[in-house]
Amino acid sequence: MSIDANKDLARAYFAAFLDRDAAWWQRHIAPDFVRHDPGLNFTVRGPEGVARLGEVLHGGVTEMTLPIDEVVAEGDRVLVRLRFRGRHTGDLMGLPASGRSIDIAVMDLFRIVDGRLVEHWALLDNLGMLKQVGALPA
Repeated sequence: MSIDANKDLARAYFAAFLDRDAAWWQRHIAPDFVRHDPGLNFTVRGPEGVARLGEVLHGGVTEMTLPIDEVVAEGDRVLVRLRFRGRHTGDLMGLPASGRSIDIAVMDLFRIVDGRLVEHWALLDNLGMLKQVGALPA
């Protein structure tokens, strides 16, 4: 795939995530896909793992948006710099709903092979999020 096609695929991932589009995940996420994310207490593998991640995040955060600030690509890698925004209205990995707004920085690096996402490294401002929802002092 071209660099531009890889960038489009990475952008489309976020739209599919917001829409909880399982059909898109089946087409574009490899069965052996893995997300490396030190902030999660479970493993994300394949389309099923992405669906579980969606259940967790959508279950804890409503009004979710993922505005993309920048997309950079080279070879089979695409880096997306974005924001994770929403309202903490449900349980979020053990954090009871606070009703507070969340707005944190995110960096996602994807590896793409044959038009499918095969690997994902995620870095989120988890400390900032914990402060914003009141789990830690600001």
